[in-house]
Amino acid sequence: MEYLDFELPVKELVEQLDKARAIQQETGVDMSKSIKELERALQKVRKELYSKLSPWQRVQLSRHPQRPYSLAYIQAITNGRWLELHGDRGVKDDKAMIGGWGQIDGQSVMLIGHQKGINTKMRQYRNFGMPNPEGYRKALRLMKMAERFNRPVITFIDTPGAFPGIEAEERGQGEAIARNLFEMSTLRVPILCFILGEGASGGALGIGVGDKVYMLENTWYSVISPESCSSILWRSWDYKEQAAEALKLTPHDMLKNKLIDEIVEEPLGGAHTDPEESFRRVKDVIVKALPKLQALDPDRRVEERIKKFAQMGVVAE
Repeated sequence: MEYLDFELPVKELVEQLDKARAIQQETGVDMSKSIKELERALQKVRKELYSKLSPWQRVQLSRHPQRPYSLAYIQAITNGRWLELHGDRGVKDDKAMIGGWGQIDGQSVMLIGHQKGINTKMRQYRNFGMPNPEGYRKALRLMKMAERFNRPVITFIDTPGAFPGIEAEERGQGEAIARNLFEMSTLRVPILCFILGEGASGGALGIGVGDKVYMLENTWYSVISPESCSSILWRSWDYKEQAAEALKLTPHDMLKNKLIDEIVEEPLGGAHTDPEESFRRVKDVIVKALPKLQALDPDRRVEERIKKFAQMGVVAE
């Protein structure tokens, strides 16, 4: 297990606990009392530490290298019963955007999400989770297919942003994202959106217009990353912590401002500490939410979705 800088107290206790267990196993000496004391101390430190995380610390957790990505969630909640589809039928297959048919407790759904890599080679293959225009066009193609077969759409958001390269702009990055916003607003099937890690700018919003938008507990959602914000305002990345605070990018800030619908709690310490439990919690939310949305008339569902997003940022005096 890898630990972040602010998790050092947890790391020290975990190492002591592992050492005590190893001594008991290797020598046969009864270490049960010490082990129980260390377990209680570890639980106490974890509760204290993770109950008062700063916005920047949540950003760090959202980027933890062992945090599960979209593909892991899809495989888990469908029990492997999913078929990935490829290509935008125009340019190529964008590996940073995945999608396909899946079944969740017998319910057929279209699953779409950003995908980062789990090691250096895979990060390059997945373009670090930053889609090109063809990725958003592939996502839209799959959403339209889901609408044709009257099946719900579930999206998983985890990206540092849409790819900012010249070639992406030449192929219409802005238009592709804008088209998705327009089309998702009027899609006649239920849409659930989950922010699993990073939710940066239009790269996230390109698959983020839904009837219900959920954020996992240790994630962030903002028009810009703290580092980029710091570099613009202070001409330096050294003020990223202040930027994270000012951006109000945490799930609690987003819920307070009515920009999301619900926060999905993570296991203590983050989703990476118990991925299976994280998968279960996300699946429970999906199973609970879909029947209610499917019971609504499509016209009413679209009307409420448009009304929900149209109200964001509007101030009445």
